[in-house]
Amino acid sequence: MTRQAIVAANWKMNGDSALVSSMVSALASINLPSHVDVVICPSFPYLSELNQKITAANLNDAIQVGSQNVSEHDSGAYTGEVSTAILQDLAIHYVILGHSERRSLYNETSLQVAKKVHVALNAGLTPILCIGESEAERANGQTESVLSAQIQPVIDEIGINKFNDVVIAYEPVWAIGTGKTASSAMAQETHQFIRQFLAQHNEQVANKVPLLYGGSVNAANCEELFAQADIDGGLIGGASLKAEQFKTICLAAKGK
Repeated sequence: MTRQAIVAANWKMNGDSALVSSMVSALASINLPSHVDVVICPSFPYLSELNQKITAANLNDAIQVGSQNVSEHDSGAYTGEVSTAILQDLAIHYVILGHSERRSLYNETSLQVAKKVHVALNAGLTPILCIGESEAERANGQTESVLSAQIQPVIDEIGINKFNDVVIAYEPVWAIGTGKTASSAMAQETHQFIRQFLAQHNEQVANKVPLLYGGSVNAANCEELFAQADIDGGLIGGASLKAEQFKTICLAAKGK
């Protein structure tokens, strides 16, 4: 069985129309295997523009558009929020959920993230579920317990079989935007634990779930990271704002 390889760009609160254009132009020359997906997640205002430029370049089969977040509510008086129905209307396919910045800066809990995963799946969106531990938690040997506590509420909410339609991104908080990167061996060890944790519930599902690594992935380290047995791609931050570097990262994804 070949797991889908995914390279997802998280632009965070960065980027503009010029980056949308330059990124689509750069990726137009890429010829990736069918089991490698490229996903770009810009800020909300650029979702439509990105989709339009991808369509105009005939790249709909090669590049998917994702949102950086979604509300757990269907509609209503939630100023500043975006619903799954809105994302459906914009023909969005992926959504990043539970990013450490959402958890730490906006106090999103694992239970709230689980509900967001549920509504996203119900809307036909593919959630990219982010999990990760802080530097202190890793130093105290709490990595596995922290990750388990972030995954289990999602399993409780949607059931393990629904993970056939979920992507998990492991992002050690201490490596996000810091320039620090887990060694390939350290990243593989943690990804292996995540897959084994899922396998305790359903081994067949666990073997299918794409596991992405995020945390200062760049053109220099991506190939070694992606070569690891349980790393199926990456969730890319800063390097995804540089079209040529992001193209190099996409080309390093092979699938397994």
